[in-house]
Amino acid sequence: MKPLVSILIPCYNCEKWLAETLESALAQTWKNLEIIIVDDGSTDNSLAIARSFESENLKVIHQQNRGASAARNQAFHESQGDFIQYLDADDLLASDKIERQIQLLGDSNSEFVATGEWARFYKTPSEAVFKSQPLWKNMSPIDWLVCAWEGEWMMHPGAWLVPRNIAEKAGFWNENLSLDDDGEYFCRVVLASQGVRFCQGAKVFYRSGISGSLSASKSRTAWESAFHSLELRTSYLLAIENSSYTRHACATAFQRFIYNNYVNNVRDLIRKAEEKVKFLGGSEIKPIGGPRFQILAEIVGWKSAKKIQLVFNDLKQIF
Repeated sequence: MKPLVSILIPCYNCEKWLAETLESALAQTWKNLEIIIVDDGSTDNSLAIARSFESENLKVIHQQNRGASAARNQAFHESQGDFIQYLDADDLLASDKIERQIQLLGDSNSEFVATGEWARFYKTPSEAVFKSQPLWKNMSPIDWLVCAWEGEWMMHPGAWLVPRNIAEKAGFWNENLSLDDDGEYFCRVVLASQGVRFCQGAKVFYRSGISGSLSASKSRTAWESAFHSLELRTSYLLAIENSSYTRHACATAFQRFIYNNYVNNVRDLIRKAEEKVKFLGGSEIKPIGGPRFQILAEIVGWKSAKKIQLVFNDLKQIF
């Protein structure tokens, strides 16, 4: 019998996009599917839309608002699939995405996880341009994480296909995290596997530019979550391999957190990150910025350049 795939969808106030997302899940060429959508206390019409799709293989669960990670955990608890596919309620799967990845992994007892291609779109998926990235290849767990952190590369949550045995080893999503909860979760997934297998042609369409999205959040809670996720991820990696190779990747990740958040009101987190970088042996990466920023940083230092850049951006918004 063909393996059962569980497509698990957390949903909160996604009435504009939910139907399209569910249609992309139902259109999969791999037909042995169960789709579980958990409405996380939506205040719009999302629940009604989800229930209009309810069928023998599409189950709708409603819960009070507890966050995306709690919704994913509830969906996983209800699932029976041999493979797990997470999908946000505003993103889309190519019709053959899952079939391609199952053909690559083969048996549902595979010790490997599959990734695929992903690209952003803002209005229609036809805008998406799939451009190869360094993570788009087969790698060992250690090499995959080091590559991701050294270059600040990401793999979209919907791009993964995870055998259930690996998902069970990795454990549940951390419900104490908001921003970068997926980074922390899939770090555990990667380390619970024997390696990552990249599947050419298995495509996910990442809807971007949504106002109020979690990924664009700039709240204190979001920054704390991102920092805590980074602490957890680096601790997981160093527990498996504590070498100059892995320590440098961890130091680079913390240094990048400093650059990205220096002008935010999180000085306590910056100090903690600076201590981590020093303890891990340092990182030589430079702050990212345009030609003007780079010239200014050479003259007054990157910290002052960041502050000047912030003032300039604020003035542009006013005028």
